[in-house]
Formats: sequence, C-alpha cells, structure tokens
Amino acid sequence: MRPWQYWLETLILSTQQNPPRFVELVMFTLAMILLGLWTVTLQWQYLTLSLSYIIGLSFSILVRESLGPRPQFQLTHLTALLLLIISFYSFAELIR
Repeated sequence: MRPWQYWLETLILSTQQNPPRFVELVMFTLAMILLGLWTVTLQWQYLTLSLSYIIGLSFSILVRESLGPRPQFQLTHLTALLLLIISFYSFAELIR
C-alpha cells in the first residue's frame, strides 16, 4: 500500500466515524491558513474570514461537547470560550 493511499483511507475513515470533528478540523485548518496569509499580506479580508471560521468552530465545539455524554465543563469548553473571546475582541478592533 502506498503512503498516500493510507492517508486517504485514514481520512475517509475519520469522516465516517466522527463527521463533526472532521468539519471542525477542516475549519481550523482553513482558519490557520488564512491567518498565515494575513500575517504575510496584512489584508483585513483574510483576518475577517479567519475569525469567522474560528467563531464557527468554537460554537460547533461548544454545542457538540454540551450534547455529548459528558456535559460537565472541560478544557475543551475553556479553549472554545477563549477562542470566542479573542475572536470577538479582534472583530471589535477591526471595526474601530
């Protein structure tokens, strides 16, 4: 089996086993790519789109974790809340 076939099969298996986490991973990856582009070009459009992905990702994590079998507060919740606070603060700075 070739290495790229292994990675492709692993990717397909992960999308079938836990689709919400896969979507969150894609959103996080796109947000980090756009954040990297923003640091190089300093165009506000990249930052805005990156922050939008991070806000969507954070809400998705909070909803998924609160509906799961362990609804108590965890480190994942704290991380998602911190990302939301930072994103909203950054949006406020962009508007100003």
